[in-house]
Amino acid sequence: MKIALDAMGSDRHPRPDVEGGLAAAREYGVEVLLVGNESALGAVLDELRPGAAPVRIVHAPDVLTMEDKGLALALKAKRKEARNSMAVGIDLVRSGEAQAFVTAGNTGAAAAVAYFRMGTLPGVERPALAPVFPTKRGSCVVLDIGANPDCKPENLLQFAIMGVIYAERVRGVPQPRVGLLSNGEEAGKGNQLIKDTYPLLAASGLNFVGNLEPKELIAGEADVVVTDGFSGNILLKSSEAVAKLILELMRERIQAAPPWVKLGGLLVKPTVSGIRKMLDPTEEGAAPLLGVDGLVFIGHGRSDAYAIKNAVRVARLSVEAGVLEALRRGIAAAASAA
Repeated sequence: MKIALDAMGSDRHPRPDVEGGLAAAREYGVEVLLVGNESALGAVLDELRPGAAPVRIVHAPDVLTMEDKGLALALKAKRKEARNSMAVGIDLVRSGEAQAFVTAGNTGAAAAVAYFRMGTLPGVERPALAPVFPTKRGSCVVLDIGANPDCKPENLLQFAIMGVIYAERVRGVPQPRVGLLSNGEEAGKGNQLIKDTYPLLAASGLNFVGNLEPKELIAGEADVVVTDGFSGNILLKSSEAVAKLILELMRERIQAAPPWVKLGGLLVKPTVSGIRKMLDPTEEGAAPLLGVDGLVFIGHGRSDAYAIKNAVRVARLSVEAGVLEALRRGIAAAASAA
């Protein structure tokens, strides 16, 4: 198995990307194709002494950044001769030279490049970014969290179908429960998008459990939750900010407390560390961009080597689980039943 890794993606590229890719190659037994500037990647790789690890550099002289937007981004994403690291990496998947692509680069750029160079699966109008949220009962796939700020009801139905397949194949959840993110549990609550989507999900044959407020999502009352990208992105960033605030406040209060309180802090440290690990996005590494005609995974720009390694792991699991073909079959079956 070969995984193409955008080694120019993270905010501090290329070291975290190269180091994480090398660690993944050693630990998971996959060949990692490091895509980026050959001289920059080679210098870091030589320093890390890869030995016989299955890693190889694929030269891509250009990089897409946060400054690439609008028409300029579209042109860099679409041009056949594009030589940025995202385009080269995604072309490796499109040609069959790699089975998945991983990047910690600009989310919008990665989604645009994948959309223009891979296209979408038959029957899918828009791809969706689908991270895994920690919940009281385990985890929940939430989509979309940023690829599509504006959506139609039909888009959310497609998101639900794809989310269910991913939850079954990669997360190992039988008959995933599907919820619709709203500001109230009742069927009539929500904006017009939510009201129009509700009957589509109810008639879809999926294990639809109705509207969910964020508190029900966090409580683990669904395995897949669908929403538009604008609401999903706010949910994601708010959740991460609150989790970080709670952990930082706990640490600060314990450090400023009397000695006997600090002793208590040491006693609960293993428990707190476990909670921190559960809330840490680096444990998952990256989220799949479901709906494009290939396996693409997008991580945080601030990803470190550990996050990059885990992103490659998630990509490997998806390849092994046959996610792409399952998505093709699931979308086709839904279209024929409509």
